[in-house]
Amino acid sequence: MGKVGSMTKYDRNINPLRVIMMIVIILMLFCAKIVSSEELKVEMLDKSYAPEILYSEVGDKIIWPKSKGHNVEFVAGPNSVSLPKRSKMNKQYDIVLETPGMYYYWCTPHKGMGMIGLIVVGGDTSNKAAIAKAKAFGKSKKKLASMLAKL
Repeated sequence: MGKVGSMTKYDRNINPLRVIMMIVIILMLFCAKIVSSEELKVEMLDKSYAPEILYSEVGDKIIWPKSKGHNVEFVAGPNSVSLPKRSKMNKQYDIVLETPGMYYYWCTPHKGMGMIGLIVVGGDTSNKAAIAKAKAFGKSKKKLASMLAKL
């Protein structure tokens, strides 16, 4: 005759309350990542962004407040990522970047004057060499090299 209760000692120790608690903890951690995203602000000053290099995490909302005579145009980013659309002039611009890596952008009318910025998402600088080869005009060429040297 076979064993009626062929449970191992591990099967007998499964507590339904523990299982429920583990599921709740996992869900809380998952939701905490969604809720923990931040709002980061980049000011558009006379002929520069502040900060010029922004460090963010995946899912953070990045905001460029309305600024007369300025906009945001992305030039380069991580491989195979569709870059965000160029913002309208004189309007607030908000984006959420979901792919880690470096993003390079400028103010369309002031790019030759050095009004450029970098965003490092998730601490990932693996595409730094590609950013270094991206287009740059006038004062932006030297400034981009200087900014990349700081990373």
